[in-house]
Formats: sequence, C-alpha cells, structure tokens
Amino acid sequence: MTEGAEDSLSGRAQLLLKALIENYIRDGQPVGSRTLSRDSGLSLSAATIRNVMADLEDLGFVASPHTSAGRVPTDKGYRFFVDTLLKLKPLNQEEIGEIERGLGGGEVSNGRSLVQSVSQMLSSVTHMAGLVTLPNPHYVALSQIEFVSLSDNRALAIMVMNNREVQNRVVQLDRYYSAEELRRAANYLNEAFSGHSLPDVRAKLLGQLQETRQHMDQLMRDAIQVAQKVFDSQSGEQVEYVIAGETNLMGFAELSNVERLRRLFEAFNEKHDILRLLDNCLRADGIQIFIGHESGYRILDDISVVTAPYSIDNQVVGVLGIIGPTRMAYERVIPIVDVTAKLLGSALNTRK
Repeated sequence: MTEGAEDSLSGRAQLLLKALIENYIRDGQPVGSRTLSRDSGLSLSAATIRNVMADLEDLGFVASPHTSAGRVPTDKGYRFFVDTLLKLKPLNQEEIGEIERGLGGGEVSNGRSLVQSVSQMLSSVTHMAGLVTLPNPHYVALSQIEFVSLSDNRALAIMVMNNREVQNRVVQLDRYYSAEELRRAANYLNEAFSGHSLPDVRAKLLGQLQETRQHMDQLMRDAIQVAQKVFDSQSGEQVEYVIAGETNLMGFAELSNVERLRRLFEAFNEKHDILRLLDNCLRADGIQIFIGHESGYRILDDISVVTAPYSIDNQVVGVLGIIGPTRMAYERVIPIVDVTAKLLGSALNTRK
C-alpha cells in the first residue's frame, strides 16, 4: 500500500473496511451497504456507505464482483486490515493445551514423526493446511554411526543425530566389507566426525577423497568409501517440509474450482515455489504473512500463508505455518502459528 492511500482513509472508512472484511471472512459472501450499516456501529445512511465503498474501491481496497451489488476485500484491503485494523485474539489455556498435546504426539527419536504431528495439529485446530519444515541440516549433527553387514555387498547404516534421532539407511557398496572392516570404519568415522553437521561431514569427506590416496592407510580408505555412500544420499542444503490437511482447502468456496485446486495440489507435490517461499521465511524475523499475490507465485494468488520460525539454542532451524484462503481468520491464525513455533522450539530444546 502506498503511504498516500493509507493516509487518505478516514476513521469512518477504516471502520467500514474493517466491518466489511470481518463479514467476508466469516461468511464468504460479498457485503452490501445494509449489512455494513448494521455491523459497523455507525449511524450512516445507505447512500453515505455506498459513497465510502466507492472511494475504497477507487483506492483498491475492495472490489465489486460482477454478479453482486456487494463488495469483497482485495489483497491490498487485507494487507491494510492485517497491518492496521486487526486485533489479535490471544489463545486461552484450553487452546494452548491442545497445541501442547499435538506436540507430544511425535516420537522423541524421530524428528520427521514430530514434524508430522505438528503439521497435523495445525491443520486440525485451523481446518486449513498445516506446514512444518524439518530442522535445517546445518543444525543436524552426527552423534554416532554404526554399520551392519547385509547380503549382496550392502550395509545398513545406523546414525544417531543430535543424540536423540535415529536414522537408518541401506547403502549399496562397491565390494563386500566384513563385519570387522565395517566396525573399524565406524570407529574411525565416529572419532573424526562426531558432533559435525551433515553438510560439514559431506564437505570434509569430499576434501579427504581429493587428497593423495597414498597418504591414506587402508582403514581411512575403507571408512571414506563407505561413508561417501551414506552421506551422498543425504538431502544436502534443501529445505524439506511436511504438509497436512491439504484437502481442507476444498471446503472453501473460493478455492473449490477444480482446475485451481489441481494446480494448487501440484504445487504442494512439486514443492519448488513453496520451498523458495519457506527459504525466505527462514531468513526473516518473526511472523511472516503473505496475502495472495504477495508471495510472488501465481499459483498462490488465492492463498494466504502465515509462518513463524522455530529455534533451538536461539538459532532458527525451521519454520511452520498455515496455508489457507485469503479470507482466513487472521486474528486467530496468527496467534496459533506464533505460539506453536515457540512451543515446538521449547520442546526440541528439552529433548536435546
């Protein structure tokens, strides 16, 4: 919004805009002057209200659907509402308790399970789509690794991350390694890389592979060859996320167009645009709200995304949020996202 447009809104116009948006969020129907006269608390004639609505439309805060005499908010109107007119509704103890129970649903040893529980909880309490990223790989540190020999030159790598999360991965090796060779390789890797982040482990492995091989003994060569198979299969720098409740979006009339839903679900599956958006949120401070076209991605033009970062040891390691229609109940969604992020960070800190 331009500063001039904001300054040009009188107190009366702001109250009418607030009443219009609150009505539209609640009912999903264009709002007429008679409804505004009743709900705004202002003693204004229908003609006066129509004049104010015409001014708001000229300024780009509301629009008139072709099939109705009423008006609906634009992205610009929602932005002014969220930034200037919105009064947040703090969560009560029952709502906070529901979030805490959702956080308790994931297994301590499985970070993906915890993230899945949180995304499902966010979806359940908002009736929209809940989204949570897995902790940034720079935070995930290798605590311990062990190998179990399998048939056909394969091995099972058992990795403990951050002293609590267990990951198993079957890798195909270039030759047969005996149980004793795998044990020695694990001992070497634990001594060399325990406490290092996964990107750091990968970088160090690459560096050692590029060294002159004659400077390595057989133990180092074996350990690095096996470890390369394990850590090359890791996801690297890319943000990963878990989403739940996408089908809830089908319940909103403005999103019920089959083609629009198909493209939106394709965006969820392909992830590229949403991952870029979440990556931006990782580098931002506090609550981030993208309304319609503000995301910069056409597929999200009818969608609002509300996110907040979660932290471990005062370091941002991921984000969580809600995806829903632009007419979502922001006064309720924003506190839910904010409180959940704080509680998730607290839970992860206590589980270290």
